[in-house]
Amino acid sequence: MSKKNDALYFDHFKENMAIACEAAETLKRLLTDFDAAGLPAALKVMHEIEHRGDAKKHGMTEELVRAFITPIERDDIITLSQNIDNVTDNIEDILIHIYITNITEIRGEALDYAGLLIRCCRAVYFLLEEFVNFKKSKKLRELIVRINQLEEEGDAMYMRFRRSLHESCDDPLLIMAWDEIFRYFENVCDACEDVADVVESIAIGNV
Repeated sequence: MSKKNDALYFDHFKENMAIACEAAETLKRLLTDFDAAGLPAALKVMHEIEHRGDAKKHGMTEELVRAFITPIERDDIITLSQNIDNVTDNIEDILIHIYITNITEIRGEALDYAGLLIRCCRAVYFLLEEFVNFKKSKKLRELIVRINQLEEEGDAMYMRFRRSLHESCDDPLLIMAWDEIFRYFENVCDACEDVADVVESIAIGNV
């Protein structure tokens, strides 16, 4: 297979992760300038981003069906592509749950968490930029460790923010709603780490 065709898959991973980064940045913007009445329109904006990610994933799958030889195992390509797509899906889930639970004000912790999601997504993007060189890269391990550290930061935020919620809020329904929302934030951090884990597994399996 030509290097050009090989690059198609690695470019796909980066492009789909760029969509996840866009979703994270859009979430932060929507939460910063929060308008409860405008949530249906905001959901449409986020879903359009998520839909582009799905379309790109499906396009890559079609290319994979036609391919005779691939640079890494087909199952690995599918798994990595799905895990990248999961990041965007989980970001959309945050906004969906804010809408479902009729949140009218955004807690400051959510803005901090949204900032972390941007950092997580960008770190994964940098990892996927380097992934094409996985057989000889000296930076890949360092980038994976960085994503693991960000996920641990997310774990600490999750525990701290939930405790703050239970200390400062007297409304049991609001507590339940934000408990769930914070869990969805944490799911994004986990999804980013899942991508890093798959990249690490592929790199180790193709030495």
